[in-house]
Amino acid sequence: MRASDLIRLVLLAAIWGGSFVFLRVVAPALGAIVTADLRVLIAWGALTIYFRAVGIDVSWRRFWRQYIVIGAFNAALPFFLFAFAALHIPASYSAILNATSPFFGALFAWLWLGEKITFLKSVGFVFGIAGVGLVTGVAPAAAGGSTNWAMGACLLAAMSYGFVSVYTKKFAAAANPRAIAGCSQLMAGLLLLPLTPLAPPPGPVTGFIAVSMIIFALLSSGVAFLLYFRLIADIGPTKSLTVTFLMPAFTMLWASLFLGEGVTALMIFGCALILVGTGLVVMRR
Repeated sequence: MRASDLIRLVLLAAIWGGSFVFLRVVAPALGAIVTADLRVLIAWGALTIYFRAVGIDVSWRRFWRQYIVIGAFNAALPFFLFAFAALHIPASYSAILNATSPFFGALFAWLWLGEKITFLKSVGFVFGIAGVGLVTGVAPAAAGGSTNWAMGACLLAAMSYGFVSVYTKKFAAAANPRAIAGCSQLMAGLLLLPLTPLAPPPGPVTGFIAVSMIIFALLSSGVAFLLYFRLIADIGPTKSLTVTFLMPAFTMLWASLFLGEGVTALMIFGCALILVGTGLVVMRR
């Protein structure tokens, strides 16, 4: 991996690690669906302006089908699921469970691309499952059953990321990574838009919430996706998903600084199990 790729990876982890903190701020006021839809539509608007300024051809006729699939599984579905989770569990838990994304990416690569499941990968699966079990077992029980639903939503979102990373490399490798970043946001926004009347914002929507939502969208779905799809094109989907290894550390740091969330030894141990497990899964000889 080149130094420039490593810098992009760390910067992406810092941005996406902070996204879980933003979600804890804006989702209670805007609701899960509106938060997810605004996130992608604001990012799409900013990226469209950028594309026109630098003259990027997004090749709609050639790649519109891929943009729909990527928009659905890399934005619409996981963004809604993580926004829902932010209503019920701390930001750090969402980030730790999101670290299973490479685990699911390797699983889909086995199912779809025929990649072998080695002994080390099998051990990695066991470690990953144990880590998830530990994290979900020590989660705060104040929210009752909603905590379990929220954690399940995080795992489903991670599965969605794992699927779409393999799909992007297989079916959209010829598309401009920046075009994927922008057009998939529009597709996600259009998919979520009909659902917004079903869950109007509970409020109050203050100026602070509005500014936070804009910054959140521009960073987490604008700048971050430009970095992410460039990484997929340069180093492949499996290595790109290792950004989730770094995200929990950043989320714990940002959540501690800005939300006052605590970090326990069991959280760190569960996170370590997940990271070791996914590391074994994606390890190559």
